[in-house]
Amino acid sequence: MASIKDVASRAEVSVATVSRVLNDHPAVRPDTRARVLNAIEELGYRPNAVARSLRTHQTRTLGLVVSDVMNPFFTELARAVEDEARAHGYSVIIGNADEQPSLQAHHISNLLERRIDGLLVSPTEDDSSILTDLAASKTPLVFVDRWIPHLDVPVVHTDGRQAVRQLVRHLYELGHRRLAVIAGPETTTTGNERISAFLEAVGDSGLSMPPEYVGKGDFQAASGQAATARFLDLPKPPQVIFATDNLMALGAMDEIRARGLRVPEDVGLAAFDDIPWFLHTDPPITAIAQRTDELGHRTVRALVDLIEGRAADSVTLPASLVIRRSCGE
Repeated sequence: MASIKDVASRAEVSVATVSRVLNDHPAVRPDTRARVLNAIEELGYRPNAVARSLRTHQTRTLGLVVSDVMNPFFTELARAVEDEARAHGYSVIIGNADEQPSLQAHHISNLLERRIDGLLVSPTEDDSSILTDLAASKTPLVFVDRWIPHLDVPVVHTDGRQAVRQLVRHLYELGHRRLAVIAGPETTTTGNERISAFLEAVGDSGLSMPPEYVGKGDFQAASGQAATARFLDLPKPPQVIFATDNLMALGAMDEIRARGLRVPEDVGLAAFDDIPWFLHTDPPITAIAQRTDELGHRTVRALVDLIEGRAADSVTLPASLVIRRSCGE
């Protein structure tokens, strides 16, 4: 492989001049810059990222730890993060916590050992010793989608309360009165926010919410299927099931179909987190959509601000209700 010395020799300049061109320094004459760039192309020179990181104390790398990379929401989020990071000159290393706090801590430790410049995390729980330590050390850190309430860390997330209220109003106008909900883990901010918003909206609509219509889930499809089985075994099953996560909604649909029932004729279904799959189910599923692209982009911008010594504010984005046919027409 060609070295920086080879480039300098081919362009007939000093190594320092090549370095200035690589770092886009303004104090290089246009004709000299052109000679260096031509030499780089002819020799196929690639800068040594390790050497540059030792010199600049930056790796131009961000870490992203998501709760479950198999969840289409986090897959889309990761893509948006990578796109925005690349636009700012950073690469991204992704860790999948698989909803396990111990695995989350493992990935964070590994990323720190790689000397990343900053970290984006969607926490698997509402407490974490390693994230508490990072926040105290002022390591550039931003929470995305989920957060840890007691830590002074910028958060980029979606407020779905208004969209949940619109959903409940929509169901009420369709004539549905028996509404069930599959909640997410109580140890996550999104799990708590979504169930709280739903129960509040149901209460404001004048509807009752029997305890047996509240199911517990873990943001995984199997828990959505299990909760739906319990609902459908009730003497008076619900008319609509609202899953507070897309994978739990797919699990709910599996259970409904396994019993030979139809959506929405026998039971309606709605979900939080719209995903492309919901357009292709039969029927398409009514869902609350997050602006995933913007969520990822704003998260990276906040982290880059911290890395470059600027203040970064928390960002709250609105969600929107996407009405399809899974609750009736």
